[in-house]
Amino acid sequence: MDLPSSRRRFLAAGLALPALASASRSATPRSIVPVQFHPSGLQYRTLGKTGLKVTSLGFGCMITSDGSVIERAADLGITYFDTARSYQSGNNERMAGAALKAKRKQVVISSKTGAKNRVDALQHLDTSLKELATDYLDIWYLHGKQSPGEVTDDLIDAQQTAKKAGKIRFSGVSTHAGQPELMPFLAKNPNIDVILTSYNFTMEPVMTALIEQAARAGKGIVAMKIMAGGFRRLKPDDPAYKSLKKDGGMLAALKWVIHNPNVHTTIPSMTDMDQLDENLKAMSQPFGAPDEKLLAAQLEHITPLYCRMCGKCEGTCREGLPVADILRFVTYADGYGQFALGRERFLEMSPEHTNVKCSQCPDCTVECPYGVAVTARLIRAQELFAC
Repeated sequence: MDLPSSRRRFLAAGLALPALASASRSATPRSIVPVQFHPSGLQYRTLGKTGLKVTSLGFGCMITSDGSVIERAADLGITYFDTARSYQSGNNERMAGAALKAKRKQVVISSKTGAKNRVDALQHLDTSLKELATDYLDIWYLHGKQSPGEVTDDLIDAQQTAKKAGKIRFSGVSTHAGQPELMPFLAKNPNIDVILTSYNFTMEPVMTALIEQAARAGKGIVAMKIMAGGFRRLKPDDPAYKSLKKDGGMLAALKWVIHNPNVHTTIPSMTDMDQLDENLKAMSQPFGAPDEKLLAAQLEHITPLYCRMCGKCEGTCREGLPVADILRFVTYADGYGQFALGRERFLEMSPEHTNVKCSQCPDCTVECPYGVAVTARLIRAQELFAC
């Protein structure tokens, strides 16, 4: 695949960011706590002004079905574990709680609510505490917000009420998209302690600048979607197979994010012991030129597949489809191998959206500035998930 010159320049700039961060580390402000290394090889950072000490590699529990993987991660010293009320229809919290029960005081547990109002949010919190078998959450996120308008006073009040009741220690917001507008708002909001945001090597340099701004403001920064959609299941006849060394590109992607000192922890999904062991390597290995080559090959491979959630396609579909969301749902299936999760999210949309057939449109009105094959990916989602 021949990348346009503008894309080559973006790739070169993006992959160079970790090196730039390292070179300027001596000039970082006091609000950015330096990396601390443990004799075990684990790397620790402080989560903004919360004071919570977390491993730079955390654990995203969303698609984990084997609690023993979570338990082993805690035994090995990982301190940050992330779940949500909606994951696996509520069963994910129960599994994570059981796996972490013996180490509750040694770990940081976060969960999320997708509720739209204060009453429902507080009900979600009480259910989360029960399922996790704990009296409190270290961090409670308002989940999946895309704009400042979605972070309502009503929901902020729910978080403050929960703090006063001792049910949560810190409040946060998670976002898949809308960062250029939302991130500065969250950085300035005194009621928000932690920001959970998508961040990976495919994103424009402006995202790195927004994260630095928020970290300087004292916010804890947690990165998700760091594997840029996964897509690690390459076949031997795929041109990218040899250069990526199967999962080598995934390890490089994790190292790229961890190397940014303004990212305090990360939550890659881990479903088995092999993934856990591979991801642990990212904390002790430097990011260098070989990793840049791996990520360059990975970017070429995923360009037609992976949506960066930049929001530039919002409102451009003549049928009103939430294009970025649907592309994320199909990535759950094709990138992470989580068909059930992708279909569940797809069917949560309104019938007017799930019934659309993109194959029947004469031409697509959506154009991705990053080269995603939007029409093909939407048709793929509809073929996989529609009833």
